[in-house]
Amino acid sequence: MNDQVQSAAPQEDRTIALITHLSGIIASFIVPLIIWLINKDKPEKSWITGQAKEALNFQITIILAWFVAIVLSFIAIGFLLYPVIWIGNLVFCILAGVASNKGEDYRYPVSIRLIS
Repeated sequence: MNDQVQSAAPQEDRTIALITHLSGIIASFIVPLIIWLINKDKPEKSWITGQAKEALNFQITIILAWFVAIVLSFIAIGFLLYPVIWIGNLVFCILAGVASNKGEDYRYPVSIRLIS
């Protein structure tokens, strides 16, 4: 009996999802946007499209958080948010990458879902 659960997503899709999530650490929303635009009209790529949308929504949320932190910096408290935003982005992107590489659907716990 095999104790491991095989994912419905092919390994290639899982690797692309891993790269999509981890790219948010360096490239923000660019890679998730490209992956989503390339695959959004392909029904056989629905899993990778869903993961790209999750990553894109999270990166948009991160951009909004940076904007708020910069605005709040003018009243001397926003700079405290800089490390929180950076570490949060790093941790959640890594968690999402690991989960998607296993073939799991990952939902970011803190994300504004603008792209649906």
